[in-house]
This record gives sequence, C-alpha cells and structure tokens, in this order.
Amino acid sequence: MPTLINRAFVVDVPLETAWHHLARVEDWPSWAKHIKAVELTPSGEVTPQAKGVLHLRNGLTSTFQMQEFRPFEHWRWIGSLLWLTISYDHTFTALTSQQTQLTFLVEVSGWGVPLFGRLFAAVYNRNLNTAIPQLITELNALKQ
Repeated sequence: MPTLINRAFVVDVPLETAWHHLARVEDWPSWAKHIKAVELTPSGEVTPQAKGVLHLRNGLTSTFQMQEFRPFEHWRWIGSLLWLTISYDHTFTALTSQQTQLTFLVEVSGWGVPLFGRLFAAVYNRNLNTAIPQLITELNALKQ
C-alpha cells in the first residue's frame, strides 16, 4: 500500500494517558472536527475486535475494522471510503515518562487510488492540520 500520510507529533503526557485518550474513538469529534460521530463496536476503548463507522461532517461515512492491536504500542485498522481501501496506523512511543510521540500513518490501495488518492490525501492532510493541534491541546490539558 502506498503511504499517503505520515504525521508524527509530541504530546506532554505519559504514553498510557495518550493511549487511553485516543482509544476512546467515540470521543474523537471533540478534537477531530471533520468527524461528526463515531459508532464503535464494542463501545468504549478500542479492542482487538473493534469495528465501527466514522460519520464525517461532509456526509460521507467510512467503515473500519481492527487489523493489528498491540496495547500501548499501536493499533491499525482498515477502512473503506469511496473506492479506496485505507489503512490507518496509530503508533505511540514514549519519549520520556511525561512525553509521548504519536504517529498517524495512512496508506491506501484499491482501484480508486489513481482517481481519488491525491484528493483524499489533500483533504485528510487539511483535516489533520486542524485536528492535530486540537488533539495536542486536549491531551496536554490532561497533565497531572
């Protein structure tokens, strides 16, 4: 799968705090304003069996299902949007006891890549340009 997005950033909270905050995917609309709502099964924090639907503010929906799950290290789910299959990897790396690097890696495949891959990357990067600073602010506010 070609990599479209590779975004790494640092938050000033312990790895476990960052993990538990992001693992509550249903709460993502608080910082990811491009997401209207998230349906997660089972509800709560993500699990190895997690699957769900992201309801985007533009009216589209994207389904996802967990593919890899290593607690406090990373999770990767596969989703679909239009004619794309999208891999979303979320990686957590402790830099110190009070700092964590988060990395979002997005890869795509499918026959829609030549038509929609660049457009998807441009829109998603624009969304992340807004969402990541809001996520950093939200996580840093959790400092103990």
